[in-house]
Amino acid sequence: MPPSDATTDIGAGPGPHLVGGAEDTLDLRLTDDVVALFGDGGPVTAEAADTSRPGGAGGSALLDSPAGWGAAGTSIGVFQLVPVRLERDLTLISRWMNDPAVAAFWELAGPESVTAGHLRTQLRGDGRSAPCLGVLDGVPMSYWELYRADLDPLARHYPARPHDTGLHLLIGGVADRGRGVGTTLLRAVSNLVLDHRPHCGRVVAEPDLRNTPSVSAFLSAGFRFSAEIDLPGKRAALMIRERALRDLL
Repeated sequence: MPPSDATTDIGAGPGPHLVGGAEDTLDLRLTDDVVALFGDGGPVTAEAADTSRPGGAGGSALLDSPAGWGAAGTSIGVFQLVPVRLERDLTLISRWMNDPAVAAFWELAGPESVTAGHLRTQLRGDGRSAPCLGVLDGVPMSYWELYRADLDPLARHYPARPHDTGLHLLIGGVADRGRGVGTTLLRAVSNLVLDHRPHCGRVVAEPDLRNTPSVSAFLSAGFRFSAEIDLPGKRAALMIRERALRDLL
């Protein structure tokens, strides 16, 4: 189960396994936060991800292998999910987790070992959850967790269906928050899920009800408000994007 949600711009973290809101902006700059991810002096790419482990983020059969989904064109640039590599990505993700606005919902502030423990749990699991960097025009700018909501503790709190897929998200840089980037990326990632997971009929999320910007971002991205649910540590808005309605909302 992930942290809890942050603002639409910041992200939604886990509750049982929760995802954060995301609001946005597109002022992509190569900051010190980003440099840590450029091990060879070039942008992070899917080819750099380890896809060899059957249960890992790259080769998760339970999630239809997000590492192979490819890039999505959006109104703000080319976006791609790149499976997390701990040795490459820990410093940046930990820095994001220590942003007070993010920490308020994800609750992973502290030394890098705190974030490392969370990521290792994700990476060493059975493939029910896949932690990924969100890379926009070659620049890492967000952190995502895709997970099997029907196999997660979240399923105890709502009428889950087989292959329901959940999202957790945080937008890393302040410059990337508040101008609709989160909405654009939520739609893009939920489209990727529906395009590449043929048995998945719904993408779900559970932002904190107090996180009005996050709930708004999900609504703008084609999700509908389904119910209020009580989760460990928060009361959440159950947001659902259904395959049958994807072209209507």
